[in-house]
Amino acid sequence: MRTSACSASKICVPFLCLLLLMKDKVDSVDLLAPEEVTASPGGLVKVACQYDLQFKERPKYWCKGSVYELCRVLVKTTSRTQHDRYFIADDRAAGVFTVTMTSLVESDEDKYWCVISRYGRNVFKGVRLVITQTATTPSTTKSSFLAQQETSLWASLRWFLFLVTLGCLAMTHVVVWRMEASRYPEPEMTDM
Repeated sequence: MRTSACSASKICVPFLCLLLLMKDKVDSVDLLAPEEVTASPGGLVKVACQYDLQFKERPKYWCKGSVYELCRVLVKTTSRTQHDRYFIADDRAAGVFTVTMTSLVESDEDKYWCVISRYGRNVFKGVRLVITQTATTPSTTKSSFLAQQETSLWASLRWFLFLVTLGCLAMTHVVVWRMEASRYPEPEMTDM
């Protein structure tokens, strides 16, 4: 019985480490948004969150907070009521939902999240809103192409890390199995 508990812990530890590695990058390829947008006080800002069409039927929302897991939902596509300053529109054919924030004030400056709700872990992408006295500068945001290249590199790397971890787990299992087998050799059969 002790051996099975030992084997279970050897399986769980590498798996949990892999999940920790991928925590903030899971599904980031499926959702693209600018990393930063700027706007003036009293003005408005529109943020386009582009998603993979496999999520077109899923609910989307916009939330505020420096940490995704603790963010406060401001507006949802599934809600019939809209906030007076926040609007969300989902163009399912194009795979883009757009969030508009109006009558901006300096306290609106924060981290926001484009989120697609789904079973398991939601798909999310962070957007920093900067409120300045100058006009919006599109050059402060990364291009979608560059952002997509970075995320697809991470997607490839995480699969490589997954396979390496799986290989290490298999090798560990074989080594433990051989050590247990050598500790308790099978009795030799003798002719009578």
